[in-house]
Amino acid sequence: MLPLDILLVIGLIAGIIMGYPVSFTLTGVAALFAFLGYAFGVFDMGLLGALAQRAFGLLTNDVLIAIPLFVLMGVVLEKSRIAEDLLETMGRLFGRMRGGLGISVVIVGALLAASTGIVGATVVAMGLIALPTMLRNRYQPSLACGIVCTSGTLGQIIPPSTLLIILTDIMSNAYQQAQYAKGVFTIETISVGQMFAAALVPGLMLVAVYIIYLLLRAWLSPASAPALTGDAVSRPTFSEVMGAVVPPILLIVAVLGSILGGIATPSEAASVGAVGAILLAGARLGNAKKTMLAGTAAFVGLAIVAGVSPVRLQRSDLTSTDWGIGMVCIVLALIGSYSLGKALYHTNRHKLLGGILTSTMVVTSMIFATILTASMFSLVFIGLGGEERVATIIESMPGGANGALLFCMLLVFVLGFFLDFVEISVILLPLIAPLLIIMGHDPVWLSILFAINLQTSFLTPPFGFSLFYLRGAAPPEISTGQIYRGVMPFILLQAVGVAILWFFPTLATFLPKLIF
Repeated sequence: MLPLDILLVIGLIAGIIMGYPVSFTLTGVAALFAFLGYAFGVFDMGLLGALAQRAFGLLTNDVLIAIPLFVLMGVVLEKSRIAEDLLETMGRLFGRMRGGLGISVVIVGALLAASTGIVGATVVAMGLIALPTMLRNRYQPSLACGIVCTSGTLGQIIPPSTLLIILTDIMSNAYQQAQYAKGVFTIETISVGQMFAAALVPGLMLVAVYIIYLLLRAWLSPASAPALTGDAVSRPTFSEVMGAVVPPILLIVAVLGSILGGIATPSEAASVGAVGAILLAGARLGNAKKTMLAGTAAFVGLAIVAGVSPVRLQRSDLTSTDWGIGMVCIVLALIGSYSLGKALYHTNRHKLLGGILTSTMVVTSMIFATILTASMFSLVFIGLGGEERVATIIESMPGGANGALLFCMLLVFVLGFFLDFVEISVILLPLIAPLLIIMGHDPVWLSILFAINLQTSFLTPPFGFSLFYLRGAAPPEISTGQIYRGVMPFILLQAVGVAILWFFPTLATFLPKLIF
């Protein structure tokens, strides 16, 4: 009979394949094997007493608080059709070059990744808009599907993304464990800012790899990605391009710039992103651009004034200058609040606000429920001796530290065929990451390698989420087989990206060292 820890993992994969909800499967399988282990005398039920502490730690985690705000930012941009405008404009801009329509989808995917970070929203939006356009212009159906699926997954590697936030929490804990194991008690941690900085260049590298592939594909096989000719597409004016591109870029600069510049914490920057997205939605839906611009300027001015000369009006030694600055801050806050209220009004008038809040709660609940229930699963797995088994397997790998890392990367890749990135992150990585760091691997570089690998899990059949998202949004003439065939070259490109980062680790490490 197989050991219970191995049967526990097999039971989890079987439950997920059978279609049971992941959170319920994690909890149910863990509870079942906890009682089995207790009955056979190989599990101490007292370990489950740590579950309450883990739940409290999750709900009070300063890093994870940013997740619902980033989700809200992405949902607002998707529901208000700002993403759709960007797709249409960029498609018209690049469509006249061979392969240009596919390149525009990749570029838009990168921009949406940095402003929304939600894979499902990006894939569905591009599946509804860009995919029919490519098919009408005689793009090879499988190639068009692969471009849409892969571009949508960029939201997992280009910051800000929920994957990077979750990885920050996991890898920071693993780094601390590794330092304790080495006898180092002046503990260093990994911040979200470091993780975002580390992922920026590798994310752009993947964009470049995709574009180079599309250019070569269009050159070698012109019929698979033809240029748009004649009146098939009208080139956008400069003002149209600026109107579609500048707002998302300003939002990206505000969010990432405030984190990387050390001005704001991730949760504060996520709040900035959410407010900025709501103002952009209000400007688009309500035609009140001047009001939204005034509100944006007021919030920016308020941040600058409060940062340069903070005022505490409750103090007793205030000067007339302090009172003047305080009144300016109050006026700016009122202007910004009025604009934000108007934006919410227009969003609600178009019957979008309820859908935005519902989508945000659904995605956030799914992520936190998975993390919480995975805590119970990992407790049972550790109690059944799984942690020691994993450590023994990794340490026995030939090739030393690099051999162990290669084995772990292959394991994550294979699990990506069956499990979601959240399950892999919160179940497997806490077990293997401390061992790999003890072996001498840089934790930041390690995090980005895993991030690209986990991004690939969205593309790998049969359970890649991007494939499901596109299947639901694609026209009826697109078959599931065409979608699967389309992503195969891009899965190989993901492996190329991992190889480049493996041999050139400074791509991930130089920017965090430069900034932090």
